Amino acid sequence: MSDQNKDQADFDPLAMWKEWQTASLSTWSKIMSETVSSEDFAQSMGQSLDDYLETTTPVRQQVEKAIEQYLQQMNMPSRQEVISIAERLTQLELRIDDMDAKMDDMLDLLKAIQTKLDKPES
Repeated sequence: MSDQNKDQADFDPLAMWKEWQTASLSTWSKIMSETVSSEDFAQSMGQSLDDYLETTTPVRQQVEKAIEQYLQQMNMPSRQEVISIAERLTQLELRIDDMDAKMDDMLDLLKAIQTKLDKPES
């Protein structure tokens, strides 16, 4: 009777399930890795992406046109106008930074001149 109790105590369905799960995941992982790294898969995915882009391009263009018309009716800037303003602001920031650097250089030169003028001649 003690052997039967020991066998029942050793029987762990969760351990068996865990073992099966680990083996199954390992097998699927290997299969998927081989599939994804194959040239056929890459070509298939590339073709799918091309088909998707070809199919959605007209829809995307219509949506963009509708949004642009809506923004125009609402007297709001379009995406392109906002991008243009952002580019102009960036250019202004760069010019201001350049002017700031030149002003610093001029101040340094003025300080150097002032120092020379303040020194008494020997």
